[in-house]
Amino acid sequence: MLDLAREGEEVEQDLRRAAGDLEKEIERAEISMMLSGENDGCNAILTIHAGAGGTESQDWAEMLYRMYLRWAEGKGYRIRTLEYQEGEEAGIKSATLLIEGTNAYGYLKAESGVHRLVRISPFDAAARRHTSFASVYVSPEIDDRIEIKIEDKDLRIDTYRSSGAGGQHVNVTDSAVRITHLPSGIVVSCQNERSQHRNRDVAMKILRSRLYEMAEREQDEKRAVLEGAKKEIAWGSQIRSYVLQPYRLIKDHRTNIEIGNVDRVLDGDLDELIRGYLLKRRDEKGSQALTGSR
Repeated sequence: MLDLAREGEEVEQDLRRAAGDLEKEIERAEISMMLSGENDGCNAILTIHAGAGGTESQDWAEMLYRMYLRWAEGKGYRIRTLEYQEGEEAGIKSATLLIEGTNAYGYLKAESGVHRLVRISPFDAAARRHTSFASVYVSPEIDDRIEIKIEDKDLRIDTYRSSGAGGQHVNVTDSAVRITHLPSGIVVSCQNERSQHRNRDVAMKILRSRLYEMAEREQDEKRAVLEGAKKEIAWGSQIRSYVLQPYRLIKDHRTNIEIGNVDRVLDGDLDELIRGYLLKRRDEKGSQALTGSR
């Protein structure tokens, strides 16, 4: 096409189109390479918990819930709300989503950690600036053939009344189930199924996935220590800040990516942030492999 252009042919549009197609193909191949982990192709179980701060944090947790719904819908994924606990005045205390589709976990593992919001509070009559926190935890929905040993004596099982926007089967009986795994402190809930028995089965499935992911993470940490590699463990730490006042900016603290269009991100456009995290993880793994080979 360049040769034709030099001869005076009108091929600029075709050349731009071909270059654009090539760029998209390279990006698809790059993402495919980054999502080659054992569980990256799995469905994702995503749980949001409001942090300390009452109504402020509960409202922020609901904003995150909406953001992930929009993101998943944009990807064409199937979404099931397994648990949804409304806040006392606004927002939510917690919610658990099952997001089903190819590479759902591979993408969403980038979102695990603490998310921080800074804004003028809509709940403060004095219009003061508030900082709110909410945690996001993502684990893969693991295959039933993977055996995870769970002792009955290690479980505390509570039932409670379903409430909120959990779906059409939420009812007024004590059908919702909360399971606490005493050795690890992991707490999981399900309220959106037809019966207490079914809610218990789904909650146990979530617990198995959480325990599996925790074991995998502990192995990664031990391997990093043995290899002498300094590895960022972002789980449970602040990963991203969303500032609405006194300026508007989203910053990912792991990759230093900054986005000024806050509304676009809160409406579910997370691809730039997720891709930046995946690229960073790929580069870290490459560095660790080189360090280990030496």
